[in-house]
Amino acid sequence: MINFPFTILVDSEKDTSELANKLIEIINLGDVVCLNGNLGSGKTFFVKEFCKCLNIQNVSSPSFAIVNEYFGTKKVYHFDFYRLKKVGELFDIGFEEYLLDKEAIVFIEWANLFSEVLPKKRIEINIEIINDNKRKFTITKNE
Repeated sequence: MINFPFTILVDSEKDTSELANKLIEIINLGDVVCLNGNLGSGKTFFVKEFCKCLNIQNVSSPSFAIVNEYFGTKKVYHFDFYRLKKVGELFDIGFEEYLLDKEAIVFIEWANLFSEVLPKKRIEINIEIINDNKRKFTITKNE
């Protein structure tokens, strides 16, 4: 069992994949997972590895689409706030309805850019680049 908050150092993509496999046990349908970190920190890679556990293969960054929808053993909505100029763009695509879908897991990259629209109950994953291969993941759960 994982106790929150926790921090883990990963030294490779393989380690990140193993972390995603571990978190599949605690991230459930209806959860909102907010990912923050600099460009190149591995936010999309983490979502891709998590989705592999759900038999979802074609995961890509939703930077231009704002949201991608994936269907495997569970449904996943994958948002990227990076290119948004204003919060109204989220409401134009029905962001609130996505959050209300208790039959899906919602991932939001760059969530800190519009923190005012995030639900109080969420899991936050902050990824810090240590060097070319090493990342520090800090994971908290807000109830």
